[in-house]
Amino acid sequence: MKIYYDDDANIELIKNLNVTIVGYGSQGHAHANNLKDSGVNVTVALRNGSSSWDKAIDADLNVMTVEESIPNADLVMMLAPDEFQKGIFEKSIKPNLKKDAILAFAHGFNIHFKKIITEETNSVIMIAPKGPGHTVRSTYKKGGGVPSLIAIYHDSTHGKEYSAKDIALSYAKANGGTRAGVLETSFKEETETDLFGEQAVLCGGMTALIKAGFETLVEAGYSPEMAYFECLHETKLITDLIQEGGIANMHYSISNTAEYGDYLSGPKIITDETKGAMKEILNNIQSGDFANEFLDDCRQSNDGSGGPFMKINRQSTQDHQIEKVGKELRSKMKFLNSEKLVDKEKN
Repeated sequence: MKIYYDDDANIELIKNLNVTIVGYGSQGHAHANNLKDSGVNVTVALRNGSSSWDKAIDADLNVMTVEESIPNADLVMMLAPDEFQKGIFEKSIKPNLKKDAILAFAHGFNIHFKKIITEETNSVIMIAPKGPGHTVRSTYKKGGGVPSLIAIYHDSTHGKEYSAKDIALSYAKANGGTRAGVLETSFKEETETDLFGEQAVLCGGMTALIKAGFETLVEAGYSPEMAYFECLHETKLITDLIQEGGIANMHYSISNTAEYGDYLSGPKIITDETKGAMKEILNNIQSGDFANEFLDDCRQSNDGSGGPFMKINRQSTQDHQIEKVGKELRSKMKFLNSEKLVDKEKN
């Protein structure tokens, strides 16, 4: 598989286009500021009354309503939450979109599951940094970048001096992606593997494992503070080693005792039954059932904070003992507060 770097992308292509970023959340603020710092003409498109409006203004970005920004846009990057994209597209983007404008996404959800249907005259591309928006921005500011994916769903650039892929690579370069490396995939592959990774490993699997480990130690009589350090705080130390050089690299760094315990006990936690559950999760994603369940839950609430299922589980997490203990411990760790990735006042 070819990996694209800075020399493989022409940043001048995206600098010659008017780019509208729809949304100013985690990814939106990163893309908009990174592209602006790369010399791209960027407009942030938000609804009237958006809580993000002043944040974007404070970042010295041009801000307009979605309806106002679209007619002049050569490329529209959809970075609103997945559950809102279809409504925004149908109401505010589709009626105002240039015939040959390029539609871009950072996640294939709405295109792959056919929630958004585009016109044949519009190219549809993806530029997906493989990291949270706050990491995309902080890494760019340090001179680095986050590995990214590109995908081409539809190319309508026939007769032009560039292709949809050329534009995707140019955008990725302006966003810092080619500093780390860019891989080409498909909307289907990105969507299904991304959702699976989030649910089974990175978010769902990891948080459930952390909470179960914490509860096991506390129920056995150990202090919540020690349980927090052993089951949550040290996860970053381990994942950093894995990200840097793989699982074997992590094994090289930890003690022989820890490594032996890894081989002995890991298979007792992740069993054939666990893998069977993972396959069920993947099937639920591939069939489109997860997408429909998620959107159905979201439709039951119009406040942008998720539906009943999301709210119940979010509150349950906030009320968990590990959150209360962790908040108190983190408040005393000055090094954690010096450079926060997430600053809710700014991003």
